[in-house]
Amino acid sequence: MFTLTAPSSTLSSRVLGSRLVDLLTGPHGVDRYTEIANPVWTLGEARAQVVAVARDTPRSVRLTLRPNRTFPGFKAGQHVNVRVEIDGRRHTRCYSPANAEGSELVELTVGVHDGGLVSTFLRAHAQRGMVVGLDDVGGDFVLPDELPDRIAFVSGGSGITPVLSMLRTLIARGHDSEITFLHYARSAAEACYRDELAELDVRVLHGYTREPAGTDVGPRFEPALIGDATVFACGPPSLVDAVRDHYPDARSESFVPPTFVVPEQAGGGRITFLQSGTSAIDDGRSLLEQAEAAGLTPESGCRMGICHSCKCRKTSGAVRNLITGAVSSADEEDVQICVSAPVGDVALAL
Repeated sequence: MFTLTAPSSTLSSRVLGSRLVDLLTGPHGVDRYTEIANPVWTLGEARAQVVAVARDTPRSVRLTLRPNRTFPGFKAGQHVNVRVEIDGRRHTRCYSPANAEGSELVELTVGVHDGGLVSTFLRAHAQRGMVVGLDDVGGDFVLPDELPDRIAFVSGGSGITPVLSMLRTLIARGHDSEITFLHYARSAAEACYRDELAELDVRVLHGYTREPAGTDVGPRFEPALIGDATVFACGPPSLVDAVRDHYPDARSESFVPPTFVVPEQAGGGRITFLQSGTSAIDDGRSLLEQAEAAGLTPESGCRMGICHSCKCRKTSGAVRNLITGAVSSADEEDVQICVSAPVGDVALAL
């Protein structure tokens, strides 16, 4: 009788990643064999096992993940692409860790969005032992190298996670800035991390967007609560826009996909989906939306140009970035189809 243990040393990693082992385990590679013993024992894919689940509010679930050694870590404020399998199909969404950078664990608080497939699934079914994939780590919404003397964190809903990661990182470093933390939620019951924030040595303020009668009035951002400070804001577009109206230099990030205006007269070019043998006439929407309307199911995640999970090879034609307005006409290039629209005829390897 013997016990399997995880390959943990640098030597074992070198051996498992050697050409000889690759040859002996081909064509599938060593990961296909090590994952039989444990699904997170992989060298080529970053994966994580759920080690704790908490449903702290009616519209969120907090997951604590233990990633494998392939996961590169993250900076406070960045997001991680999380792969979840639902009914035999992989879905990718980007979430910002809430814990301080440098931790061995990853803490994600997922807010449930109306109609959100992955968030609803995790809220209902996430449990200890569940394995998820971790793809790209990215984002420029991070702390600066030179920290200001006065900092204000403003968040709304699940947008609390990246700024909480920044706060926890500053506390772990022993940084002594004057910090204000202003968080908006629908109600006190839906305010994530309320108890933890109350115990921290920072000035914490809460705003609620629902009147006693139950009418959603939206966040009422009051700059007087912050005063003169360097602001970091994350939340729905209405909140982020209100913050930037008063603090144009604020570092900000919004987690809600933008609404793109469909032109009254679309280009009318032909979109050819090469691999599926399908085509469509351009109606002005994003390539992702038009592919879905044609009956295709391309990989997608954030639907706002952040997670890159929808990236697809454009073999010919020109596309316009719906966020920046930039037009690219190079052949054989990868484009994010969630934020790209055709300019004339376009062919995609989809």
